[in-house]
Amino acid sequence: MFSMRTLLYSLLTVFAFFLSSCSTSVLSPEGTTTTILMIRHADRTLGDNNLNEKGRNRAQALLKSVSGIQIDVIYSPKKKRNQDTVRPLSMDRNIPITVIEASTVAQQIMDKSGGKTVLWVGNTSNLDYIFNRLGGTGKGPNVYGDLFILTVSDKKLEKLEKKRFGGGGSL
Repeated sequence: MFSMRTLLYSLLTVFAFFLSSCSTSVLSPEGTTTTILMIRHADRTLGDNNLNEKGRNRAQALLKSVSGIQIDVIYSPKKKRNQDTVRPLSMDRNIPITVIEASTVAQQIMDKSGGKTVLWVGNTSNLDYIFNRLGGTGKGPNVYGDLFILTVSDKKLEKLEKKRFGGGGSL
């Protein structure tokens, strides 16, 4: 049988493992700074996975909003509405849309594109988590038209800019 000491040691070991796997900030690779533009997919009608007219217009407005920013990579989950949101930008800049799994976006961005400028088009189901993994606090860009620009060094989130594009938005 387990002694109280063995049980306590086992619980502490499990707790330490749990703490080590908790959300800590994902940083840029050593000696680099990574810029991440985060947006929510553009507007859609509830129950429809396609962008509505306002969403298509907002996707076009994204071009102007990021016109002065060099973007190296565009990341999106598999969802059509997300890809449709960044397709005008992708076509305008001749940057392919790279589809990645949404559950590990922050780490994948740093592993694959550390030191670059990337755009992630997400969903309300993942934006808060990714934003916080990159060092942000509070809510991510969950409103249609939110554009958060995070500058992440190998030490911390250095800068956060919160902007809007394509007019007013809603959840």
